[in-house]
Amino acid sequence: MESIMKGIRDGASVLDMDPKSTVGGGVEDPYGEDRATEDQLVTPWTISIASGSSLLRDPHHNKGLAFAEKERDAHYLRGLLPPIVMSQELQEKKLMNSIRQYQVPLQKYMALMDLQERNERLFYKLLIDNVEELLPVVYTPTVGEACQKYGSIFRRPQGLYISLKEKGKILEVLKNWPERSIQVIVVTDGERILGLGDLGCQGMGIPVGKLALYTALGGVRPSACLPITIDVGTNNEALLNDEFYIGLRQKRATGKEYAELLEEFMSAVKQNYGEKIIIQFEDFANHNAFDLLAKYGTSHLVFNDDIQGTASVVLAGVVAALKLIGGNLAEHTFLFLGAGEAGTGIAELIALEMSKQTKVPLEETRKKIWLVDSKGLIVSSRKDSLQHFKKPWAHEHEPVNNLLDAVKAIKPTVLIGSSGVGRTFTKEVIEAVASFNEKPLILALSNPTSQSECTAEEAYNWTKGRAIFASGSPFDPVEYNGKVFVPGQSNNAYIFPGFGLGLVISGAIRVHDDMLLAASEALANQVTQENFDKGLIYPPFSNIRKISAHIAANVAAKAYELGVATRLPRPQNLVKYAESCMYTPVYRNYR
Repeated sequence: MESIMKGIRDGASVLDMDPKSTVGGGVEDPYGEDRATEDQLVTPWTISIASGSSLLRDPHHNKGLAFAEKERDAHYLRGLLPPIVMSQELQEKKLMNSIRQYQVPLQKYMALMDLQERNERLFYKLLIDNVEELLPVVYTPTVGEACQKYGSIFRRPQGLYISLKEKGKILEVLKNWPERSIQVIVVTDGERILGLGDLGCQGMGIPVGKLALYTALGGVRPSACLPITIDVGTNNEALLNDEFYIGLRQKRATGKEYAELLEEFMSAVKQNYGEKIIIQFEDFANHNAFDLLAKYGTSHLVFNDDIQGTASVVLAGVVAALKLIGGNLAEHTFLFLGAGEAGTGIAELIALEMSKQTKVPLEETRKKIWLVDSKGLIVSSRKDSLQHFKKPWAHEHEPVNNLLDAVKAIKPTVLIGSSGVGRTFTKEVIEAVASFNEKPLILALSNPTSQSECTAEEAYNWTKGRAIFASGSPFDPVEYNGKVFVPGQSNNAYIFPGFGLGLVISGAIRVHDDMLLAASEALANQVTQENFDKGLIYPPFSNIRKISAHIAANVAAKAYELGVATRLPRPQNLVKYAESCMYTPVYRNYR
């Protein structure tokens, strides 16, 4: 991946530091959140000491019915709450009972967002303790529907909206955000939300959801997270004609106007928050995503989850799956449906890992990987008409027009879908793959569930129960011939929270491909024999905080090794250090 970026950057690497760059920013913990497990008293400061109704309306400090008798006296809460004192655990039980009453996932999403806006710690307690149940609600697939209807369900702003109206004063806009010690920004321009297309300003649901997972799964403090949507318009006619649409009513700005706004944004972020601020690009369209990553990768701490996070989590699944399907990475042949950000990003990281394992040049290992786009198999005769990020995958082969014929010609052992188009792994395609593989590895990665290339049930039925299957969105277990198969979920949420935590705890100032490989290795190592026995190639999400700590430690170790870490001296035990830095949402006692 870094090799592709080097091509776009004319040979520059993320390790080629800008001599004018200064290491700034900070990871101060003004609220003591990183030490939330310690039994120490804190004062609920906002601008002044919060008390009375202002304390109950402050989501950062509000505990609802959990305020103790002494706290109610000290902070003028008498009469503002019913007399009962309820523990956080009982509050959690009550809310989960309430959420489970909703039949519509979007209602559950809205209930959780309401909770986040009134009681932050209880929201994260629910999310951490019920991660497998609530992850599909706050993240894919429900967040996709939430973005589609964001204008209608919009109640209170979450995050910053930076539109073309703010051009020339983005730094001032950043200073309007109430928190000063920001560590992670997730930013989107809404042009390619999941597999749903251009949702414009309504794409804000994605940064909000991603950062909720940074905290719940990776332990990054909520006050250190900033969701941002850059609104340059939308080409979605339905939104432009929707009276409830909340964004700019104009066609998307492109070219110089777009580039100048992004340049001002990136400069303002670095000026306001320093060198160590993580900027995660999310759901940008292909034509901007690669260029932004290449342009700012050498001067900012940037990460594109669609290109790099997806690649890292899929590589981890493939490496783990080798214990089930046999052989090493270089002995397998990969065929992708989809040659956009996700497809080419995954392909490049697999080729890079192959190259490292076999000491074979990257140009050679790429030849084990084939990609199919909307025009058919990517081959050398198409090279002149291909976008730059597809060109490394144009191998010598006669033209092939469709996926089924490509499967028959290439005979892949691993079939990966990243097309964003549902039901494209047809029965004929799956049966063809199964005809020359005892245990075909099938990864249907497109989100949300409606866009998945095939369902888990189809994969198991059409391969007579022989498939090793994982998908981007969750599927229920499938019974075939009396055996229950548990489909894995190749979800970016395995990687990016721990990856971000690793960058934070090491004080990293650049992202390098070797750090992505380190994250994949850590995730693959967390798959147990018990998981393999169920056909799983990913560990259960119930262990995600432990998994994130190991990923963070591996990423931090690589940052120190590469010389891009600034938090010195290096902690001796990085796993324990990562765990000690994790935010935990237990209530604090107020004096």
